[in-house]
Amino acid sequence: MIRILFFVLLVLCLALGFAWLADRPGELSLIWQGQLIEMSLLRAASLLISVFAAVLIAVWLLRTIWSSPHTVTRYFRARKRDRGYQALSTGLIAAGAGDANLARKMTAHTRSLISSDQEPLIHLLEAQTSLIEGKYDDARKKFELMADDPETRELGLRGLYLEAKRLGANEAARQYAERAAEKAPHLPWATLATLDHRSQARQWDEAIRLLDQSRAANVLERKEADRKKAVLLTARAMEQLEADPKSARDDARAALKLDDSLVPAALVAAKALFREDNLRKGASILEKMWKLDPHPEIASLYVRARGGDSALDRLKRAKRLETLRGNNAVSLATVAEAALEARELALARTKAEAAARIDPRESIFLLLADIEEADTGDEGRIRYWMSQALRSPRDPAWTADGVTSPSWLPVSPVTGRLDAFEWKAPPARLPAATEEGYLNPDAAIRSLPPVATVPRPATEPETESAVDAAPPAERVEAEPEKAITVPDPNETVAPPAGDPNRKEPVPAVASPAKGKDSEEAPDPFFGRPPDDPGVREPASTEQNTGNFRLF
Repeated sequence: MIRILFFVLLVLCLALGFAWLADRPGELSLIWQGQLIEMSLLRAASLLISVFAAVLIAVWLLRTIWSSPHTVTRYFRARKRDRGYQALSTGLIAAGAGDANLARKMTAHTRSLISSDQEPLIHLLEAQTSLIEGKYDDARKKFELMADDPETRELGLRGLYLEAKRLGANEAARQYAERAAEKAPHLPWATLATLDHRSQARQWDEAIRLLDQSRAANVLERKEADRKKAVLLTARAMEQLEADPKSARDDARAALKLDDSLVPAALVAAKALFREDNLRKGASILEKMWKLDPHPEIASLYVRARGGDSALDRLKRAKRLETLRGNNAVSLATVAEAALEARELALARTKAEAAARIDPRESIFLLLADIEEADTGDEGRIRYWMSQALRSPRDPAWTADGVTSPSWLPVSPVTGRLDAFEWKAPPARLPAATEEGYLNPDAAIRSLPPVATVPRPATEPETESAVDAAPPAERVEAEPEKAITVPDPNETVAPPAGDPNRKEPVPAVASPAKGKDSEEAPDPFFGRPPDDPGVREPASTEQNTGNFRLF
């Protein structure tokens, strides 16, 4: 474009010059070697410009003839280079598609057309071809050459890192990742790999420092970086909990500010506050997390937050959790467990059956078996609940990469991945149909066998040991089999009064529900001295001598 403008300006200037000379005619006389040459001024200017143009044309012709060998050589070289790049592109596509034969063919063709010094991607094509063909040693050699070249250093380190991970050489993979992160801190894979390796080595301070650097460089998204930093702070707080509860509390609270849904951070923060005798703040953290995620570990820590409390105090705290998150299986199961410890068996049975309707799983049916053992001691009914537990889905657990852990861990023991554990049901087979069909919680509760009783003489006191000692042939059913009426979990249900067929009187306890004048909301339990430790049991001889087992 600039050349065209320059040419137009030149033509305009020449036209203006000739027009100016045509308006001002004149004669030009020249005496050269005794001869007089006369011509007009316009003609002389035209001859001068023509001579100048001829000289330029002659110079151009001479330069073209002189440089013609180089021009021809450069033309064929460019054509050869274009063919080489075409072969290189075809080879990379073939390597990505897994076509080893075409990739090897294009590699040889590219090497014959382009030198590897001119194009480093030839090393990449050769390395990828070697990987497809299973020649891993040749591929590693190519990646090492690429790692030594400044232009392909990051690409070579990436290939070496992947090969080290494939072979299980974690130490070599760590070195390659740290080298790449040092040379190119903007690479996400290098940052994440180095972060995982430092987390596996429990170097929490170095891992947090690296994460802050990557966050400042915008390598990771803000949400992902906050989550990973919260996990790292929680892991460091767990290690400091025994030796330095104050530092553990600060790290756990900082983790909750970054991610308020991280249950392990709330547990560590509450435990640290409980160690400092700050029960109110610890309970507040657990209650806030409970409203977001009713987790069984939160319920267990909340109910047993203060040592020396009686079973009735723990039951009140369990009821407090139910008021915060009602109509929830975990809340109902927590109240049922606390009621079982406090020997409120009617309440425990009601809450456990309601929890089974909402979420029928293994632990709830096992809890019903424990309640049955403490209430009636009927082996048939106990085995019935245990069989229901075997058929029911497994309880959620901390799961990562196909393995489960009894407690949360910041790093997966299988892959070493940070923040891999999730609270979910472990992998299990699909439920198979039985003779009675698939598991139905209502049908399981309603189809309970009746309580087995044994007639006794009037002079013999009715004790649980006499029932157990009676032979099976002498046991008879006191009443015909009938379905057990199960209330709706959303309604307030008053358990029945003492059943004469049962071995101990059952006090009538109403289920806590909102909006009922007859049932007061449980009082706050923190900030007042604990009651007498132990379980407050009635002075009944039958209850004191009965068998009782905690769930």
